[in-house]
Amino acid sequence: MDAFLSAIATHLPDNVVTNEQLQAENEDWNLARIASKTGIESRHIARETETAGDLAYLAGRKLLDAVAVRPNSIDYLLYCTQSPDYVLPATACVLQHRLGLSKNCAAIDINQGCSGYVYAIHLARALVLSGSARNVLLLTGETYSKYIHPRDRSVRVLFGDAATASLISEDGPGAKIGDACLGTDGGGAHNLIVGKGGACTVNHVNQAEKSADEGDLFRSAANLYMNGEQLFAFASRQVPDLVKETLVKSGLTTDQVQWFVFHQANAFMNRSLGVRLNIDAARMPTFIKFVGNTVSNTIPLTIADCHHQFASGDKVMLVGFGVGYSWGACIITWGPVLSV
Repeated sequence: MDAFLSAIATHLPDNVVTNEQLQAENEDWNLARIASKTGIESRHIARETETAGDLAYLAGRKLLDAVAVRPNSIDYLLYCTQSPDYVLPATACVLQHRLGLSKNCAAIDINQGCSGYVYAIHLARALVLSGSARNVLLLTGETYSKYIHPRDRSVRVLFGDAATASLISEDGPGAKIGDACLGTDGGGAHNLIVGKGGACTVNHVNQAEKSADEGDLFRSAANLYMNGEQLFAFASRQVPDLVKETLVKSGLTTDQVQWFVFHQANAFMNRSLGVRLNIDAARMPTFIKFVGNTVSNTIPLTIADCHHQFASGDKVMLVGFGVGYSWGACIITWGPVLSV
């Protein structure tokens, strides 16, 4: 038995924030310099009343309207998000109802970020291979923008909001999903974190103040904090080993993999990783310029954008890494995947 990625749908909020808008709001920011490093010129941002669940619903609806699989044939709904609509219940349960899926459909949230798509597609594959599900609907949705203080230059310029939907089925056609290499190092959890809002703390927003040790970066403990230097060091240390481990597990060499779809953290980081791994930039498609870092959405968004370049039988490595710390990679063997 095999598991196939058979369809991908995407959704971006219609509200776009450009670098020019950010520059006008923040005269002391050097957006030209920031864009040259990040590769980001604009990002889609959810409106105040728009949730990640709303975005995921629209991506899911688009996919279900386009595929032959009926909603009542979906056996599992996996929703990967770090921007849940509620502390409880699981947003996946809400989405099951909104999408009109069967009441026999299991629905769970997966609180993973930058590596989340690889983790979730691995779980979907395991469900299919075990016989627990024939069709798995995998949704990703993020609205990191709701965690970001508007004057925190370190993160506001980077992150955008988005959602995707993927169908993983036991029947082809599609891209056959291989086994994954996954890993975790919770010792780095504090380097990308929203410190307040969970059960560890009282759920309230403190007044934002200038960071004592980081100059003019504003945030409160309820806002997103990112230690970019430590995250870059982590990725530089861990990702090359992850790629090599995945190649060994798959019985392949670097030259036998036609495409490497990396998490789109920022342009500088991915260029650096490509150099370290001796992978030609032409084999590392990017989709960040007009959407930013969309966390768990980056890999499926990139696949949807560049899938027309893939040929049947191509080996495509998916590589996710970041918040947690967590990381994961897998090889998919390309076949016809519907992209809507």
